[in-house]
Amino acid sequence: MKERKKLARAKRKKRVRSHLKGTAERPRLNVFRSLRHIYAQAIEDSTGKTLASASTLSSELKGSLRYQGNVEAAKKVGELIAKKCLEKGIQKVVFDRSGYLYHGRVKALAEAARANGLIF
Repeated sequence: MKERKKLARAKRKKRVRSHLKGTAERPRLNVFRSLRHIYAQAIEDSTGKTLASASTLSSELKGSLRYQGNVEAAKKVGELIAKKCLEKGIQKVVFDRSGYLYHGRVKALAEAARANGLIF
């Protein structure tokens, strides 16, 4: 069952990624979630460079979170990635949920990033 779920996510990820491309004007905001942590990156696909990144393991959030695998932690990561992107002059991004459902931690991260100034 576990392998079937992984395969289904990989198919969704491939299908979604075929339509999304991050450019210098609108980088791709990629999300990865594990059971314990959540990660976000702003990626420019034309050069393959990561422009900004944030996660529950970031030094800015490391001590302030009681547990890193919940919705509250995802909101903090969303705020942090928005702050880092705006500092680098990135206002518009393309949201890449990486095959995850737009629900729970992924949704919380996206809404926090929108509330703090990112447009997508």
